[in-house]
Amino acid sequence: QVQLVESGGGLVQPGGSLRLSCATSGSIFSIGDMGWYRQAPGKERELVAAITSGGSTNYADSVKGRFTISRDNAKNTVYLQMNSLKPEDTAVYYCNADIMGWSFVRRDYWGQGTQVTVSS
Repeated sequence: QVQLVESGGGLVQPGGSLRLSCATSGSIFSIGDMGWYRQAPGKERELVAAITSGGSTNYADSVKGRFTISRDNAKNTVYLQMNSLKPEDTAVYYCNADIMGWSFVRRDYWGQGTQVTVSS
């Protein structure tokens, strides 16, 4: 069994910051790409940021310069530092990871989501 557990969401004022964390656990042989997605009410889920096992990153245009994705491979954890938050960043944020288990089968896993609300 593999689990992804997100934390760090909450309510923040515009211009504020939050740091999301996603810890993976279970029968993990290796982890490839990891990423953060978000889904706002009435909208489709969209990629926010992604990071490869080697540390290469890419971001949605809407968050470039404000959000930073990072990972700690020793802890099997990915982070999303969100600065200069805007009301339009309000969404449920989901962690995603490409994981190979000890059965040597690779598949995508998702966290349960964490709510981020940006409002005054």
